[in-house]
Amino acid sequence: MNAPLPTATARPLLIVDDDATFVRVLARALGSRGFEVITADHADAARALTRRHRPQYCVLDLKLGDENGLRLIPELHALVADMRILLLTGYASIATAVEAIKRGAHDYLTKPVDADAVVRALLDGDAGSADEEPLDAPEAPLALRRLEWEHIQRVLTECDGNISETARRLGMHRRTLQRKLGKHPVRERPESEG
Repeated sequence: MNAPLPTATARPLLIVDDDATFVRVLARALGSRGFEVITADHADAARALTRRHRPQYCVLDLKLGDENGLRLIPELHALVADMRILLLTGYASIATAVEAIKRGAHDYLTKPVDADAVVRALLDGDAGSADEEPLDAPEAPLALRRLEWEHIQRVLTECDGNISETARRLGMHRRTLQRKLGKHPVRERPESEG
């Protein structure tokens, strides 16, 4: 999407996601909340738009087709050092969240997500609370299936998203790993608890 250069009063924002419908809806919602939105559907476009528009904010999807959003975080920071990056994913895991924060993301949200949550995540840190913790540790021990999910996600992150290498390190068949990754993550606790 071609957008005019951001004005001095606008908050320039780059959305990087390959889901065209999601991008269209989120861009409209964030535009109505005071952001000057530009969009990219792959990493090369994101880099080019970042060089051209120098956005202050970025909403970045973890999965960009065959590309991994985690790899793009340090590249975007190299182009705009103070860019606030919010990583979105449909498959949350502690390992991925930790890796995203290590690579420079300011926050991490799980899809589906609404525009107000995105705005809060992007702007809450503007006050700069130094004692804020990015992740909360679970209060109760994780279920065995959830621990397996977390372990798979950690190894997958270490392998930069390479399914074959992850399967090899985990000692499982590639198709078995793909089946496990295709399932939604196991909840930590039932919804009624907490």
